[in-house]
Amino acid sequence: MIILHPINHHKLPLSMSAVVNIFSGRATRYLAEKIAKSYGKDLGKVIVSTFSDGEFQPSFEETIRGNELFIIQSTFAPADNLFELLLMIDAAKRASARHIIAVIPYFGYARQDRKDKPRVSIGAKLVADLLSSVGVDRIITMDLHADQIQGFFDVPFDHLYASSIFVPHLKKMNLPNLTMAAPDAGGARRAAAYAKFLNSDLVICYKQRAKANVVEKMTVIGDVKGKDVVLVDDIIDTAGTLTKAADMMMNEGASSVRAFCTHPILSGNACERIMNSQLTEIYVTDTIPLPSPLCSKINVLSTADIFADVIKRVNNYESISQHFDFTPM
Repeated sequence: MIILHPINHHKLPLSMSAVVNIFSGRATRYLAEKIAKSYGKDLGKVIVSTFSDGEFQPSFEETIRGNELFIIQSTFAPADNLFELLLMIDAAKRASARHIIAVIPYFGYARQDRKDKPRVSIGAKLVADLLSSVGVDRIITMDLHADQIQGFFDVPFDHLYASSIFVPHLKKMNLPNLTMAAPDAGGARRAAAYAKFLNSDLVICYKQRAKANVVEKMTVIGDVKGKDVVLVDDIIDTAGTLTKAADMMMNEGASSVRAFCTHPILSGNACERIMNSQLTEIYVTDTIPLPSPLCSKINVLSTADIFADVIKRVNNYESISQHFDFTPM
């Protein structure tokens, strides 16, 4: 007797040439359009209905049954951006998408990766649990604030680095006395990786905080006299730490101070601080929408080509390891 087992179409291998759909939440549509164009495909149509009390409901306006679904949405504040992503994943699951991949250029709540004092939540773990509970099959993100957040997930997690965008620009600058710097001890590992790859010196700023977003005291560890200093960090929030570090280094004899930071949150009067600081210029990416008008010291480098390339490689089961190191695109 021959027993025929039913095929689970939802979990068919990617090699069986499923159709790829790329969709976006409202918060990151500007970037999703560039990613879809780089990939060579139109962005999928989504309608978000909003009720009078502020409640909203996303709806896919085309069939996605059996397709590979990439949903692009950064989860910066407000929390509606995260919840919209969760609703879209839930809708895709209920519409029988084969696999649902969340492309989260900026992973919000990543600064809450541990209990740093009693009776606080671990927000990053909560976000991971929420994404897992609605049925996400894979996560793609860039420059997490804390690498260990990858371990909060039980699905494949692709952690990309903006270094493949930043390093070529650093090389083109051909700074005569390049010295890499970390604005705080937490970023020392990132700055050390740049310094090793570029064969440059390394300095570190040590800061003490009075409270969140308020720097009480800062000192520089290392020699910056006559050096062209480049600060690297994953986030610019209020820009307090960054501008304080830049001003301190210039006061200690640095020739110039620049910064390369992946995620431009730029809350409060961050832009005003940057303009009034001794920073020569700042390079950021487009993982978060930037304020308009943009201050003249800020230069934006797009992540669209990297994310489009990773989507292609994931869909074709190809290696994406080149995006985990300092190899330029």
